[in-house]
Amino acid sequence: MSIPFDSQKIYYRSPFGAVEQDTVIHFRILLPRDCRAKAAELCVKYDYDCNWEHRKMIWCGTFDENTEIWECDFAPDRVGLYWYNYRLKTIYGTRYLCPGDPYKISSIEEHPGRSWQITCYKKGFTTPRWPVGGVMYQIFPDRFNFSGEEKELERTDFKRNDDWYALPQWQPDENGMITNSDFFMGDLKGITQKLDYLESIGVSCIYLNPIGEAYSNHRYDTGDYSHVDPILGTNDDFVTLCAEAKKRGIHVINDGVFSHTGSDSVYFNRSGRYGEGGAYRDKDSPYFSWYKFNEWPNNYHSWWGFDTLPEVIETDPAFNEYINGKNGIVRTWMRRGNSGWRLDVADELPDEFMENLRKSVKDENPEAFIVGEVWEDASNKESYGARRKFLLGEQLDSVMNYVFRGAILDFCRGQDARYSMAAIMSVVENYPRPVLRVLMNSLSTHDTERALTVIAGEPLNGRDRGWQASTHLNDDQRRRGIQLLKLAVAMQFTLPGFPCVYYGDEAGMEGYRDPFNRCCYPWGKENQELIEWHRILGKLRQEVSALWDGEFINAYAKDRRMSYIRYDDKTAMFCTFNLNDHEVVIDPPPGYTGGRVFFGSKFENYKLYMKPMSCEFLIIDL
Repeated sequence: MSIPFDSQKIYYRSPFGAVEQDTVIHFRILLPRDCRAKAAELCVKYDYDCNWEHRKMIWCGTFDENTEIWECDFAPDRVGLYWYNYRLKTIYGTRYLCPGDPYKISSIEEHPGRSWQITCYKKGFTTPRWPVGGVMYQIFPDRFNFSGEEKELERTDFKRNDDWYALPQWQPDENGMITNSDFFMGDLKGITQKLDYLESIGVSCIYLNPIGEAYSNHRYDTGDYSHVDPILGTNDDFVTLCAEAKKRGIHVINDGVFSHTGSDSVYFNRSGRYGEGGAYRDKDSPYFSWYKFNEWPNNYHSWWGFDTLPEVIETDPAFNEYINGKNGIVRTWMRRGNSGWRLDVADELPDEFMENLRKSVKDENPEAFIVGEVWEDASNKESYGARRKFLLGEQLDSVMNYVFRGAILDFCRGQDARYSMAAIMSVVENYPRPVLRVLMNSLSTHDTERALTVIAGEPLNGRDRGWQASTHLNDDQRRRGIQLLKLAVAMQFTLPGFPCVYYGDEAGMEGYRDPFNRCCYPWGKENQELIEWHRILGKLRQEVSALWDGEFINAYAKDRRMSYIRYDDKTAMFCTFNLNDHEVVIDPPPGYTGGRVFFGSKFENYKLYMKPMSCEFLIIDL
């Protein structure tokens, strides 16, 4: 029996995926002849509208002796989301054609159920070209590399850890607090020293966790947005880093933490470190309007209840001018050499603020990159009672793609490939094409367990920090984990988007949650097999144009096997993964039998012999 409708196949819906405003979409459904449909309608509703539009479909003949074809067109004219399904008039009464299961296969029901999504984005929306085909590299500055240069520091209220390979502070101090005030002294000059290494593994963009002055080692408690934290170096060191990186074709983007500041900051100044000014100490402070006090000075809104992180009012004109003005923080760092921003907790930033930030960034440099932290499907995310507009053309260029992360790591951990592919395809279907090509695809970040630990380690299951500190992969787990991580990275580098390597993942670092995922890069103790694997895949991304902005086709996904195709007008690539513990024999799609076998798997009589726990790419020039 033919499938009535599949939103992810162009036979049924063309063009596939998100569309630019006013694009005509052709819809086709296949209905069983024995239901004797008298009429069929496409039912469409703009997001939050109360009423559905019912568009009549035309009977267009038969597909086979048991199936008939109905078709119509629809062109979304408003930026935003649309929802659609089908209403049928049959001899059995009114029926509805709706999504039937996680794989988007449809079913005919007596009552309307879920609907399919159309993402309609702003006409003319584009994203920067420079990330396409490259590799991003995320650096937690305190833990990547120490240049050896001692700084003259006024601050003394921190602990210096002289053992580069030690664990970060994880036990409470004498006051029962985790202060994040231990530093390993990684600095900007240390990053500059390692640019040749980063270039060698194909890195084209460095994403820096916060580098502004702050009390903590993570620096998300901003003390002063305007300059580099003295432990990291100077503003001139940042200028030099960007300039030296640019010589190697590497861009630098900063972390923008604009939903809150530190309580220990020039703006709030609860501890008095910055004299007598600041909103906490002076109602006449120029920063007083940034914050929401229930009762000044001690009762104020703070980020997730942490009183060391007072929330700012992002729509406050004074704050907006300070961050997004012509001489504001955003443009100041761009003039020092950065190529864009990653926005911390983007789903907690108001639309108005992000639109102002985008205007500021793009006015300064139209090719600058803006990526937001969003953990869910960013196309239909709701927060604070409203549908968010992240990807519609007036806010972000990209988001951190935690959806792909989950799909890849879950597949490596044993999940049926169908579920992982369903998650991948939901993003490919819902995200605008300009966004897809620059999606920030990470396997680990400073907020997650290390990928190697997730894949091969014992599940955390809520265990405490003491257990996390003492638990590491044994030799067998690590061997299997390295093999699985290589497969995960191969997926990360070949799926649509911009792969982002969290510093040290390529060297075999492991670790559970913060702070164990933030240990120092293991210089001199790296896993060279993994580094070489990243180097090979980085070179592949530079050479195969299909991976830059090519189409994506789900070729096969079931049990422990997954295959997909990437292609453009110059190259095509069949990517296949066998996570079974036994060999499998694969029939490549037509046209790929003459392709180049990238990893050297056995290929005889038009069949590909896949070793256990392996992947292979067949590449052809068109």
